[in-house]
Amino acid sequence: MKTKAYLIVGNGVAGTTAAETLRRQDPEGSITILSEEDIPFYYRIRLNEFIAGEVGEDKLSAKNEAWYREQRFDLRLNTRITGLDAAGKQLTVEAGETLPFDRLLLATGSHSFLPPIEGIDQQGVFALRHIKDARAILAQAGKSEEVILIGGGLLGLEAGNALRRLGKKVTVVEFLPRLLPRQLDNKGAARLQGLMEKMGFAFRLSAMTRTITGNNGQADGIVLEGGETLPGRMVIVSAGVRANLELAKDGGLACDKGIKVNDRLETSATDIYAAGDAAEHRGVVSGIWPAAMQQGKVAGANMAGGKAAYQGTTMSNILKVAGIEVAAAGNIDAEGRYEVQVVTSDTVYKKLVIENNRIIGCIMVGDTKNFNTITSYITEQRDIGALKNSLL
Repeated sequence: MKTKAYLIVGNGVAGTTAAETLRRQDPEGSITILSEEDIPFYYRIRLNEFIAGEVGEDKLSAKNEAWYREQRFDLRLNTRITGLDAAGKQLTVEAGETLPFDRLLLATGSHSFLPPIEGIDQQGVFALRHIKDARAILAQAGKSEEVILIGGGLLGLEAGNALRRLGKKVTVVEFLPRLLPRQLDNKGAARLQGLMEKMGFAFRLSAMTRTITGNNGQADGIVLEGGETLPGRMVIVSAGVRANLELAKDGGLACDKGIKVNDRLETSATDIYAAGDAAEHRGVVSGIWPAAMQQGKVAGANMAGGKAAYQGTTMSNILKVAGIEVAAAGNIDAEGRYEVQVVTSDTVYKKLVIENNRIIGCIMVGDTKNFNTITSYITEQRDIGALKNSLL
């Protein structure tokens, strides 16, 4: 029987997990992993430690090249795919080579969104998404004592904290009235902000950047809509991400916010699957590590002929923001519509969101003990009537 040729575009958690699952299900098939990056799969969340000079690039790696050889994966780095022929089942590489496949996984991930701010294309303006961004930020760090973060997103805040540890003065400019709006309500965000201010961070909330100012193409600060100016030869934009859809659209696949997939993670084209930050399942682009890992497992199993189904992932995050533990899951009820249980202290904010004696969401700042138990209650929709007053 002819061995199958599997291609995986993307070497993040979704693509790598799919490849592992595939290899277990199909020991003989040829599995090629294609990545535009120049190092193997690495932990993006640790890029801040690299920027702070606390770890080298070698310590970022989740898988080394020897592991790929042991698994008999053909890993191709620095490889840009320029075309997808879905009907003809082949990819085109930038160099002109064509790669045929029996089954294809698009785990193309996402890219940083850069808002249309005047001056955003100058030297000294960065987004942090990949190792090459971290290298560029580190190279610029010696040239600026003041750093401006546009956006209160996680990777941006972590980059800001790394630069603060290098002795830089860091100011966060956030359009919304609170930090981490997807993970925190007003009280949780205020507690996090207070803890970060004690470390030396400065904040401008409900603030919009009008212009990034510069001199001879080098950024030197920003002007806010109200007219306030902030100096800084380094500006890091953390304004969210967008799914990488160019390849899927080139192949004629159905896309909206992401590449549309069914419960088997099949796209609109036969034998082509999608997973991770680029996939849209039941109208949701998850954008979190646990979802990408689960989707990778399901896609890999089905590419090998299995019958796995993806039912969605409880939206949950366990984060360390500037060394402060933060966790959130489910419906954080920022609008205050549901019954809640709250515990607070000078350094801790914990909240359960409850509907009909079932937990539907939670927030923890400063103490994430019992978070995994709480998320299991959310997933199982367990009745917590008898436990309601003791879970926090």
